Amino acid sequence: MSPTSSSTPQYEICASPEEAVDRLEALHGSASAALRTAIERTLRGGAPPDAGERTTFRYPALRLTYAPTGGGPPATRRAWAKFQSPGTYATTVTQPGFFRPYLLEQLRPLVSEFGATIEVGPSTQEIPYPYVLERGDEFDSNGSAPFLLARHFVSPALAEVGDEVADSLWRFDSGAPLPLALFDAVRVDYSLRRLVHYTGTDWRAVQPWILLTNYHRYVDQFLRWAVAEIARPDSPWMSLVLPGGAQIGRNDAAQAEAMIATVPWHRFQMPAYHLLRADGSGGVTLVNIGVGPSNAKNITDHLAVLRPHCWLMVGHCAGLRQSQAIGDYVLAHGYLRRDRILDDLVPPEIPVPALAEVQLALQAAAGQVTGERGDGLKRRLRTGTVVTYDDRNWELRWSRERRRINLSRAIAVDMESGTLAAQGYRFRVPYGTLLCVSDRPLHGEIKLPGTASAFYERAVGQHLMIGLAALEMLRGDLAALHSRKLRSFDEPPFR
Repeated sequence: MSPTSSSTPQYEICASPEEAVDRLEALHGSASAALRTAIERTLRGGAPPDAGERTTFRYPALRLTYAPTGGGPPATRRAWAKFQSPGTYATTVTQPGFFRPYLLEQLRPLVSEFGATIEVGPSTQEIPYPYVLERGDEFDSNGSAPFLLARHFVSPALAEVGDEVADSLWRFDSGAPLPLALFDAVRVDYSLRRLVHYTGTDWRAVQPWILLTNYHRYVDQFLRWAVAEIARPDSPWMSLVLPGGAQIGRNDAAQAEAMIATVPWHRFQMPAYHLLRADGSGGVTLVNIGVGPSNAKNITDHLAVLRPHCWLMVGHCAGLRQSQAIGDYVLAHGYLRRDRILDDLVPPEIPVPALAEVQLALQAAAGQVTGERGDGLKRRLRTGTVVTYDDRNWELRWSRERRRINLSRAIAVDMESGTLAAQGYRFRVPYGTLLCVSDRPLHGEIKLPGTASAFYERAVGQHLMIGLAALEMLRGDLAALHSRKLRSFDEPPFR
């Protein structure tokens, strides 16, 4: 979406980032309350809102002006919260209370280092009515509400939701402000509701450190470890949010197993589990995305609006080399993208680089968890190219794919990693891949019932712990993690 027009009235200059976010919260709160009131009145047979009342249903807008008095922009090694050129930048904002830490993190350097002026006011973008309803059915007793509401209120219109800024498709209009952020309010609200639908949990529970997996065994391991951690009095982990909304806290150890057994995870396409830290510094979310690049793109389209610090893929793959064994690990340093789902947005000829900070953390974590070093670690952990297919039965096309795989020097095949890396690159979210070899189809070891040996079970448990340990290492150096590698020359100021 294009940023809010610079001609939007009723902007107020804010003296500080804190004042700006306070005003954003007040405007969003009053607009949401006015919209809910009008919805309830209309459904009870009262008068629908007129054009004047509907002007009170608008998202708040945030506008920054950067007008240097001399010289160029101040020098900074930071990859975000910086202006590329003088001008006015704007976006609409939703849920400013939830995003307050993020907004302040972006605004403070832009004011203190660049001298930006902040203005806040109502935008021209009306809030779609479902986005102010928590469940979506609060006022619907007979199923007729959507038809009535669509006549008098703005409905979510996907034609007005887009990723033009992220995909370098945004076009500059003379007199209009430049984009301040990758996503505007209506795009964010759309994804927040999609997250609830797919994961079965409130979007507010999603943590900034994300593990994505394609197999339920990792969920089982994560739950066992998380419950044990929560029970420890000195643990940094405080509680675990389950699909469906149930929450396991420190006092729930006795009934934790029963609570997990009743989780309705099967109702949700990509169930998510959220482990929260006691210090509020950001916990870990594990999402079982299932199999395939479509799922991988779908969930990351929506997770991206929360601006996570990192997502890592920890799942299964097919090993391609004779020297690999079931249970070995693959650390992707390149991707042969045969998933096709992002070819128009991130064409295959665009390199999707491995991120050194993530690669080093995963390798160090592998050594820490397995206790192996040097040649011992190299025997278990291979670094190389991963092929990501959109066809689970890629083996049946081996005669056609063999040359391409040989040219790529690939060491493993999966169906999600290349997509997740391309999505991270596209949305400026640090990414990485550590896979576990579950079969070797070119060497006679295919997936059959009973092939899950005790060694393989141990490898899965270790694998999850490697992913968790890597995230803990990355947590300590956010400045390096959010590097310039993922940012373009005309990047919006906000991360």
